[in-house]
Amino acid sequence: MDFISKNFRGVLFCFALAVPATYLGFFQPGIQFTAKKILQYSIILLGFGMNLFEILAVGSQSLAIIIATISTALIVAYVLSKVMNIERDIATLVGVGSSICGGSAIAAAAPVIKASDKDIAQSISVIFLFNVVAAFLFPALGDMLGFTDTGFGMWAGTAINDTSSVVAAGQTWASAHGSDTALNYATIVKLTRTLAIIPICLGLAYITGKTKNTASDVKITSIFPMFILYFVLAAVVNTLVGSSFPFLAELPSIGKFMIAMAMAAIGLNTNLVSLVKSGGKPILLGLICWICIALVSIGMQHVLGIW
Repeated sequence: MDFISKNFRGVLFCFALAVPATYLGFFQPGIQFTAKKILQYSIILLGFGMNLFEILAVGSQSLAIIIATISTALIVAYVLSKVMNIERDIATLVGVGSSICGGSAIAAAAPVIKASDKDIAQSISVIFLFNVVAAFLFPALGDMLGFTDTGFGMWAGTAINDTSSVVAAGQTWASAHGSDTALNYATIVKLTRTLAIIPICLGLAYITGKTKNTASDVKITSIFPMFILYFVLAAVVNTLVGSSFPFLAELPSIGKFMIAMAMAAIGLNTNLVSLVKSGGKPILLGLICWICIALVSIGMQHVLGIW
């Protein structure tokens, strides 16, 4: 009886932890679907709360910052790959992932440069590590730096690697400040930035020495993020007939709930210990690229008078 009284609670606690942990593996396909597809669907629904002319204005306003940050990340990745003796494919993928849209950009660029599965996995791990950090760190830093809603949205949209973390940071800021301005700005800027996948992949097809591909061999349909087109179409519908169909105004709220689902799935999909163990040099490269992008974004906002 003494043995049971001493150990029962501990055994019961371990049992309670083991049950969901055991069944979590059976849910993995659904978790991955939620992390990727549900997130994309949530962004499309956000489009029903936006005006097309606002999207065009914000997108054009952010273009100079986007070009500056993408150029910075690619140049820094190239220079550091030489200085730190990092394998070229990993440096290229980390640079592309940092500058455009994280794992999606890596997945699009990898076949173009014929990167190995190991290089792809390591690069995505590096990007995911800073995605997790950014989702929590950027809203706090934004408050410390005194960003406005539009300024933070522009900063998050141009300086955070992956779309999921951009949306998460924008939603956190919006919840704390009682306005969706930062979330809308961050989403529009990020989707504008994501379009850079196309020219970057075409450029890599020309300059990469390991592949015989040319730009004509790269299929636009395989690298174009179609959910961006659907997001714009949703905004077109809202702009043209939104006032006639009040239920459309409720769709962005559903989208925000789906964002929360996607963030939970991304958390369940992330193993920070494994990410840190993936390699010191690539992580340092990703960190430096990330810091440089964030600083250039702030500097460009000052120059353009946005912040």
